[in-house]
Amino acid sequence: MTHLTRRNFALGAVAGTSLAACGNGIGGRGAETIDARVASTLNYMYSQYPGTRDLASKSTGMLVMPLITEAGLGLGASYGRGALRVGETSVDYYSVTAASAGLQIGAQQSSHVLFFMTQDALMDFRRSDGWAAGADLEYALLEQGESVRAETTTSLAPVIAVIFAQTGLRVGATLEGTKYTRIIP
Repeated sequence: MTHLTRRNFALGAVAGTSLAACGNGIGGRGAETIDARVASTLNYMYSQYPGTRDLASKSTGMLVMPLITEAGLGLGASYGRGALRVGETSVDYYSVTAASAGLQIGAQQSSHVLFFMTQDALMDFRRSDGWAAGADLEYALLEQGESVRAETTTSLAPVIAVIFAQTGLRVGATLEGTKYTRIIP
């Protein structure tokens, strides 16, 4: 007879969430599907946050993650897939994963775009076997229809993250401890 304990429930929730996140709607036709989601995500971002167009024009590349699924109950996990765009072209495809532990409960989905503001930052990202978001990342926090603030677009940060389209019941938006890995769709 199996007893439902908090520990078993938490482990089951994380395992179930991890598996559900793998089926986050991206799959099947590989690169074609990811590229369609990336284009849709960029169109949404540009229409809702017009200042991001200027940020995109100043960047040397953008990593677009159309759908990240996160969930946690004590332990948490997230997963998504997207594309690295240089100019108007997808040059590589990446998955994003993260795990967390602590006081947390809930689930959410969001999109994010990393803007590589220097050629060195873009090359470091592309050369790495797995890049972890860390201290060299600056966040541009946006409200509905708000433009990216001037200090963000003139920042000397090598990478700027824009997190948007959040839905769900989980609070907070950070990419700390998030790992990006090149994939073949």
